Amino acid sequence: MADRCLLSIHAHPDDEASKGASTVAKYKTEGVRAVLVTCTGGEEGDILNPVMDRPEIRADLAAVRKRELEVASALIGYDEVVMLGYRDSGMPETEANARPEAFANADFDEAVARLVEIIRRECPQVILTYGDDQQGYPHPDHLRVHDISLPAFDLAGDPSYRPDLGEPFTPLKMYYSVWSRARVEATHNKFVELGLESPFSEDWFTRPNQDDRVTTTIDIGPWFDVRLEALLAHETQVDPDSAFWFGLPREIARSVHPYEDYILAHSRVETLLPETDLFAGIF
Repeated sequence: MADRCLLSIHAHPDDEASKGASTVAKYKTEGVRAVLVTCTGGEEGDILNPVMDRPEIRADLAAVRKRELEVASALIGYDEVVMLGYRDSGMPETEANARPEAFANADFDEAVARLVEIIRRECPQVILTYGDDQQGYPHPDHLRVHDISLPAFDLAGDPSYRPDLGEPFTPLKMYYSVWSRARVEATHNKFVELGLESPFSEDWFTRPNQDDRVTTTIDIGPWFDVRLEALLAHETQVDPDSAFWFGLPREIARSVHPYEDYILAHSRVETLLPETDLFAGIF
């Protein structure tokens, strides 16, 4: 299909690196236009890399994270990065979470409208967003990403909705990114096999998983390192010595679970499940 476009919606700078980075890189090599929507500036992010925990960094964290996003998105291959324009909400019951400009407190209809305008302008057949089950990490901004994505998916193609936002365009498929239990178990088992301390605590194996909902598995073997390089670009948010991301030697990590997993949430085309292609059924 000519003029294929993939739109990814994320909450903060660095989310685009930890979720779906290698998938996007794969489709870029196939000629797909890739657009990233980042909903907040990540102003409340903790500095997890000790080397970057300096007063001048903390004083200008929003600008620093924007620069990190620019580097990471270029490594992944995004053609365009669109900031939705909201402030990081922080975690519940924090001062940041009460700020009126926080994404979680933004006018819901206005946030949906901003996303609809982007969908109509970019015309993506496929949208990647966050799922309906976020028990593992219920960040207010991640929850809001899900909440605005669904109505935007429907309203973008509705000619009666906000004609001032551009010509209607109907996206065809929406997917939820998911970290499968299979991925966690395979990685944990490899740590154990090599005699290394696993970063996955017992909690990872007692929390609910969504493996029974996974519909689509993308082989990202040749693009596995893109995720790691994009993560490293977020110098404030990612410790290069983190065992969670970098504890396994790369040559081994590439073979443990060289896939990214998704849930097909909505489709306006017929497709056979399970899938190995986000554009399956789109001609």
